[in-house]
Amino acid sequence: MNIDQTAIVSKKASLGVNIEVGPYSIIEDNVIIGKNTKIGAHCHICKNTTIGDNCSIFTGAVIGSIPQDLKFSGEESLLFIGNDNIIREYSTINLGTGKGGKTVIGSRNLIMAYSHVAHDCMVGNDCVIANGGTLAGHVQVADKAIIGGLVAIHQFSRVGTLSIIGGCSKVVQDIPPYSTCDGHPSRVYGLNLIGLRRSGLDNKIIVQLKQAFKIIFFSQHTINSALQEIKKEIPNSQYLSQLLDFMTTSKRGVCKAVR
Repeated sequence: MNIDQTAIVSKKASLGVNIEVGPYSIIEDNVIIGKNTKIGAHCHICKNTTIGDNCSIFTGAVIGSIPQDLKFSGEESLLFIGNDNIIREYSTINLGTGKGGKTVIGSRNLIMAYSHVAHDCMVGNDCVIANGGTLAGHVQVADKAIIGGLVAIHQFSRVGTLSIIGGCSKVVQDIPPYSTCDGHPSRVYGLNLIGLRRSGLDNKIIVQLKQAFKIIFFSQHTINSALQEIKKEIPNSQYLSQLLDFMTTSKRGVCKAVR
């Protein structure tokens, strides 16, 4: 364990083996940090935060601060961060809001400098949030999503798996799985073909998803009639089912296609 002499570490914090804590960092009560995690200089790890193994947290990050939510009145809430995450300089991640509320970050994510993850967000695994990306409260980001720099995502929006959002986009509705989206407000441009291929999806599945996208986003069908058409025309698969389920469970509505 390598803790700089200027760091302030609560005796009520639980630190795993081989931890590094940089100069002037603060670790508060009821913080749990797993093995081999490195905390840089001037970081602040606030109470009720759990961080997994092999994470790297860079200079000035503030992890587990109270929510920026006017309803919050000091209730005990939580933040859970998984393993192998990289959280770059001056990023901020808030606790959940309401008693027992929680913010959850999965594993193997890259959260770049100056990004913000607000209260009660759920971020999956293998995601990228580029510099200055901003998630408002209750945003859900599924596995392997990529959020471009300076993207702002409205509260309660969802970002589907293997989607990619172009930099500086304004997201006010759900981003469908497997999609490439961009704009102000964000619009669907098509499939995230590069992401799908890099993930090893069979070309047959990619072709089927491309057909489904054409019917949903680039035809005259309403959403309901598009989903019925897909069920008739395209053989079902795990990936197609995920897309259709996402469309039918959206509460904010799904981003429209660019025309």
